[in-house]
Amino acid sequence: MSVALSLPRSALVTFVAKTLALSAVIALAAHVQVPFWPVPMTLQTMAAMGIAGLFGAELGVAAMLAYLLEGVAGLPVFASGIGPAVLVGPTAGYLVGMIAAAALVGMARSHLTRALALLAGTAAIYALGVAWLSTFVGFEKAVTVGAVPFLFGDAAKAALIWALCALRRR
Repeated sequence: MSVALSLPRSALVTFVAKTLALSAVIALAAHVQVPFWPVPMTLQTMAAMGIAGLFGAELGVAAMLAYLLEGVAGLPVFASGIGPAVLVGPTAGYLVGMIAAAALVGMARSHLTRALALLAGTAAIYALGVAWLSTFVGFEKAVTVGAVPFLFGDAAKAALIWALCALRRR
């Protein structure tokens, strides 16, 4: 975020306003869900990577960090739970993974690199999410309940993000 801190005052205000607005989009997407246990299926990953793909890594990562800070502060933004306990609960790894995914997707500059970044971002979410979830339920069960049910939906979300970003870049 050193980019934001070196901006002129009006640009910094604009950056912060965009960050907060985009964090609200992530919060809304977190509440569009199919209730699975222990990890709900939401549109949150699509929002995090889509924002980064459309607006760049800086805004994508800043929006995810703002979203997490809002949740830690007690705002009802998380898909499952309220407050800082969520960041040590079963879904914490997925939330951290979304920061990495936003950075990867936001840095992509071409259609090909964006497709690869969406795959890498999704893999980062799964890797960090399943690794953390496995401390609660064991590795095999973490893969079974925290990755496998989401593969098709996440592939569809990545394809939609890729298409939206391709349309915007025209």
